[in-house]
Amino acid sequence: MARTQKFSRQSEVVVGAQEAFDWHARPGAFARLAPPWTDVRMLTDHPGIEEGTRVELSMPAAGPIRVRWHALHDRCVPGSEFRDIQEKGPFKRWEHTHSFRPAEGGTGGSIIEDSIEYELPLGALGAAVAGGMIRADLERTFTYRHRITRDDLAQHHTSGLAPARIAITGETGLVGSALVPFLTTGGHEVLTVGRAADCDVKWDALSADASQGLDGLNGCDAVIHLAGANIAGGRWTDSRKEEIRESRVYGTMSLARALARLEQPPKVLVCASAVGFYGDRSLGDGEIDETAEPGTGFLSEVCIGWEEATEPASAAGIRVVHLRLGVVLDARGGALQRMLLPFQLGAGGRLGSGKQPMSWVALDDVLGIVLHALSTDELSGPVNAVAPELVDNAGYTATLAGVLRRPAIAPVPAPVVSTLFGEMGRELLLAGAPVVPGRLSATGYRFRHGLLEDALRHTLGRRPETS
Repeated sequence: MARTQKFSRQSEVVVGAQEAFDWHARPGAFARLAPPWTDVRMLTDHPGIEEGTRVELSMPAAGPIRVRWHALHDRCVPGSEFRDIQEKGPFKRWEHTHSFRPAEGGTGGSIIEDSIEYELPLGALGAAVAGGMIRADLERTFTYRHRITRDDLAQHHTSGLAPARIAITGETGLVGSALVPFLTTGGHEVLTVGRAADCDVKWDALSADASQGLDGLNGCDAVIHLAGANIAGGRWTDSRKEEIRESRVYGTMSLARALARLEQPPKVLVCASAVGFYGDRSLGDGEIDETAEPGTGFLSEVCIGWEEATEPASAAGIRVVHLRLGVVLDARGGALQRMLLPFQLGAGGRLGSGKQPMSWVALDDVLGIVLHALSTDELSGPVNAVAPELVDNAGYTATLAGVLRRPAIAPVPAPVVSTLFGEMGRELLLAGAPVVPGRLSATGYRFRHGLLEDALRHTLGRRPETS
């Protein structure tokens, strides 16, 4: 006999029911709500949530095996609720109602609620075998989803940024692929810029005429420049270093020149940079804010040239912000994803002495910082995009191991790092600087994840009581 299970989760958000509903209806909502620790993919273009629209998903089952999930939106009351039901998938029955209602007390906010009724295959046996695991997974998933929804809506609401036309280069990278849905769900129009066939504006940063052909950016309110060769993509041979330098310095200069020539240039250019600007500093050197001098080494040289390359845009009156990014943490990619497997196997540990500072920032805060840069007119020049909590490499590895409930007893000596990775390993893994978000603090940015443990638990879905 089938047993119907029920699950619900509700949260209060700062915006009204209509705006909360609209956020869910816009392109990008699925990407924002998909937990980063599981590889769930939407196989259809954004269909909307109107009655009769369908969504097809692919999700991991066991090992390399994936299952398809076909869902139908069978009910939609704009500003109030919508429901999706499983037509084909792993459950015997699944009905998920998303509802929105005004909060009590006249706060102007609203209550969002997810209510799910489901039945597992094999009746009582299925419930006995998998019921507890499914329930725990729902708790984990909707804790994440509701925090994302609350925080995204709050940041868009408090930014005061009117719907804008925003162009982004490097939209397929870790930051860019999260930034596009973050902005579209916030009501902004996003144009992607790059070589891919599906980009809205075609542009090859390293072509001989890279500063030409960007007329499609005319009339954009803002441009966010993230494109560049992966610094951590392999050993720094001479040819690799030249590729990194050209993709950032030459590509940025070409973009800045093109923007300066537009009849209607953007008001702001937000350009990625890195804390590598400061070189290698110890915690004993004191906190490093945006007034600090550059360091030495390849990364410092690249960052200096990278930032100077925006001069044509500045000279044309475009407000330019250089985001000096720390190590961006998210389970979907970057440094954290590469570290997960050895740490999950109990083979993680500090690198070298472990005393090197590690300036880090949660991916969701990078998105919020970009929005803050777009909406804060007094911000220009360098902005340290790092969390306020300073940690060293040993502290980071101990925290990650604790969140995963694994030991961190396999340190990698500095000579081994140097042998395996050469100059790249010495500058990226064995060096660092105690960078602090001076200008973000001065302009009132509120971090979602100011503490490392909270950032890791959020992106890995590891709440303390279920770790």
